Amino acid sequence: MSHFHHHDHSHGIHSHSESGSIRSAFFLNAFFTIIEIIGGIMTNSMAILSDAVHDLGDTFALGMGYYFEKISDKREDFRYTYGYRRYSPLSAVINATVLTVGSVLIIAQTVPRLLKPEAVDTEGMLFLAILGVIVNGVAVFKLSKNKGSANHRVMMLHLMEDVLGWVAVLIGSLVMHFYDLPIIDPILSMGIACYVLFNALRNIKQIVPIFLQAVPYNISVNKVKASLEEIKHVLEVHDIHVWSLDGEFNIITIHVVVDESLSLEKCFEVKRIVRDHLMTLQIQHATIEIELSSEHCDITEAGSMH
Repeated sequence: MSHFHHHDHSHGIHSHSESGSIRSAFFLNAFFTIIEIIGGIMTNSMAILSDAVHDLGDTFALGMGYYFEKISDKREDFRYTYGYRRYSPLSAVINATVLTVGSVLIIAQTVPRLLKPEAVDTEGMLFLAILGVIVNGVAVFKLSKNKGSANHRVMMLHLMEDVLGWVAVLIGSLVMHFYDLPIIDPILSMGIACYVLFNALRNIKQIVPIFLQAVPYNISVNKVKASLEEIKHVLEVHDIHVWSLDGEFNIITIHVVVDESLSLEKCFEVKRIVRDHLMTLQIQHATIEIELSSEHCDITEAGSMH
């Protein structure tokens, strides 16, 4: 049998990163979300409640991010043979779902307010907005100490958006404090809710293909095939399957056809060159099957991708 397989045994390993900063940001966010919900009800402000939904989603994201950081250093095992990277897109889907549901509920509650604005407690709003900028600013500062992982960067971006949302509420509450314009509150609420909903749906659109094992957006199967077939001794490449564990860690299984006169040592060398080339194409894990030119491949006959 002339099949030679390569396996890179590093599927699920993230570099170690401190999860303390995420934990601190989580507790800050969770505590302040409770204050927001109470404050939003007391001030009769839909803008505050809208931002509370945003913060609730971010609290979920931080909590799951913390959990993910804690387990992501585990190696693959007999239960999760590719490691634990799938927890990242799973947490993103849950978070996006929470944000979508929350945003739709807020929009439904805000529409009547646009038609018939109600008075709000502008002083209370102003106090909460200042507090919101400070709390989210501290959370951003905590996370900025450790920018190593993509997980950290995404969560820090979420919190930066929160800061900007609170700046908008701060400006709106100042305007309403000096001018009788209660419609500003539902306008702010609608703007924040629509923005959160847009981003939540965009995240779902990006994550679903990962779960469906689609080819990663930054990889072209045709380009992979063409570039590999330029390698010396490679006659043909077929049965190409490319997918991603989490949007960053990409995997490929592939059949590489070489001339039957090639020695065993040369076959191993071709496989090493192919593997190294795939790494330059941002494919971190490869299972490579070497076939001889005289060999019959049942998979290609079955109509697999060429």
